[in-house]
Amino acid sequence: MGIAIVGIDLGKNVCSIVEADEVGMVLRRRRVRRDKLVDHLSKLNPCVVAMEASCGAHHLAGQAASQGHEVRLMSPEYVRPYVKAQKNDERDAEAIVEAATRPTMRFVTPKSEDQLDIQALHRVRDRLVGQRTSLMNQIRGLLLERGLTTAQGRARLADFVDALLADDDAPVSSRILMVLKDMRAEWQELDRRVKIFDAEFAAFAKSDEQAHRLVSIPGIGPLTASALVASVGDATAFAHARDLAAWIGLVPRQTTTGGKPRLGGITRRGNKYLRKNLVHGARAALPVLARSQTNLGRWLSNLLTRAHPNTVVVALANRLARIAWAVLTQNRLFQPEVPARTS
Repeated sequence: MGIAIVGIDLGKNVCSIVEADEVGMVLRRRRVRRDKLVDHLSKLNPCVVAMEASCGAHHLAGQAASQGHEVRLMSPEYVRPYVKAQKNDERDAEAIVEAATRPTMRFVTPKSEDQLDIQALHRVRDRLVGQRTSLMNQIRGLLLERGLTTAQGRARLADFVDALLADDDAPVSSRILMVLKDMRAEWQELDRRVKIFDAEFAAFAKSDEQAHRLVSIPGIGPLTASALVASVGDATAFAHARDLAAWIGLVPRQTTTGGKPRLGGITRRGNKYLRKNLVHGARAALPVLARSQTNLGRWLSNLLTRAHPNTVVVALANRLARIAWAVLTQNRLFQPEVPARTS
């Protein structure tokens, strides 16, 4: 028998490869440098190339697919149970081969270059926002050490620092004023860089059909819409709307045994950046939606009477994820359903 499936354990410089036949029998093990991996795959007849969905896997999947191979990407947590005995790179590659042959295995859809580009923009923006938050917290700490407290909120802190720097009789030393001036300049530079990314996402939401449809959903703006398009891609890969919500980690965690269902908090699986944006969007849209005379508004107002507001926010984020699946799979804008009036 020839090589039917190739399992690749990706490394930074060297990758471990296991080549097996149709029944999963290992034919050959080898180690190949990462920059020679594409050349090695080009010498093989079209077969199944299996990898964990890790850093660089999507780019390599595109190159392998262009050579006629069938690519199967899997979550690392689904591959881990197939590792036998002590863990090493060769056994990891062998586990990838075995996991890829399972009929119930769930595979990850390879991302396109455009999706990877948008994801890169989101990751860089998220890093800049984190740096800005860290900088603001340090400013608050320096001011608190001098007995100065500020109101919550980024805008109020900025106004307070600007007023302090403009005050000739500021209640702090010249050294602290020098430090605050430097930190304020860094803050403004971070604001400028974040706005550049925000403008790019807004332009993407106008030009991309999928993102444009997602923006029509309350609580989903250009930032979340572009993140959904980059992360989800083809929504038909999820059979049901609840599958997308479960993939994002917005469904209750189950610990059911003995036929007794036990539901806890949300699982928090999947893309935490996407989950965070959906929750923030739901929190911002909740007051307006709860007052609306739509089916969604009536559901929210009823839920607010018997659940904590934070629970309602997460429930709304779950519903927004399901609506996003419907909008993407049905290729239409979101239309809120208004209940018919009864005479």
